[in-house]
Amino acid sequence: MIMITVAFLLGVVLCMLFGVPYIDILKKKTIGQYIKDVAPENHAKKEGTPTTGGVFIIAAVILASLTTLSLARELTEAALIAIMTLVFYTAAGFQDDYIKIKGKGNDGLTPRGKLFRQIAIALLPTLFLITTDPQACNFAIGNFTINLGWFYPFFAVFIITGASNAYNLTDGLDGLAAGCGVPAFIACSFILMISGNTDLAIISAAVAGALIGFLKYNKPKAEVFMGDTGSLAVGGLLGTLAVLGKFEFLLIFIAAVFVWETLSVIIQVVSFKTTGKRVFKMAPIHHHFELLGWSEKKIVAVFAFKSFIFSFAALIFFGIFRGLI
Repeated sequence: MIMITVAFLLGVVLCMLFGVPYIDILKKKTIGQYIKDVAPENHAKKEGTPTTGGVFIIAAVILASLTTLSLARELTEAALIAIMTLVFYTAAGFQDDYIKIKGKGNDGLTPRGKLFRQIAIALLPTLFLITTDPQACNFAIGNFTINLGWFYPFFAVFIITGASNAYNLTDGLDGLAAGCGVPAFIACSFILMISGNTDLAIISAAVAGALIGFLKYNKPKAEVFMGDTGSLAVGGLLGTLAVLGKFEFLLIFIAAVFVWETLSVIIQVVSFKTTGKRVFKMAPIHHHFELLGWSEKKIVAVFAFKSFIFSFAALIFFGIFRGLI
């Protein structure tokens, strides 16, 4: 528990320290975000806000994780695979952001190109797991376990890729993705620690800390956006931890807000294509509440609170499944 706390605190401090020079560089290079025409009108004022803040989030996570893992003598293969997955997703996200910045628009990688990269990266932790863990293909809900066999690799890739995309969709308001991510990763850290996966728990704690540090610069009115550089990577790592830690079912609760955001987009698209009508004023659903008149701070606070409630619920279910409650 001590080393997990150390990772958390290192994540906070390092992210806050790295943010100052990185944001200064972005401002000097005038590297800013371009706002889509379809976004709510009040987003126009965010045009030019520095982006790719995910770079210093991930830098803080990696340094905090490696330092703590080394001190705790927990630098395992699983931990290295999780960190490598994080790095690859960061690179994919940065490529997407770079194309947007270079083209001075909001069109980065093609949807197909982005999805291909996400799937390819998700194969890394998936193949590692199924080749090192004889029980890897088991999917458990409490005491009920089913062996998914050859289907499990597809299931795992879907979880990791889905988490990456869901977190990316949530990153649409100042502080929203980071604020909702903190309780999610704290819950993951507790679950992993109790399960005996101290190595992965340390990484999860480092992410939670880094996201808190990032909120110093990303809370409304944001000084910097994490961009796809951060959102694809953080979301991908969330799915990776669930797969490597074998708590895939609990991710439904831990990532409830991110799932909700994704479902709102799916519902909106299906409804419009089949009936010509929109269910929400705009999707993802955080924009719907914006158009209802909610302030950005209110939306972020409410969504973050919901993330806390659902993450706490995941811990309760985990405790019941383990016979701890």
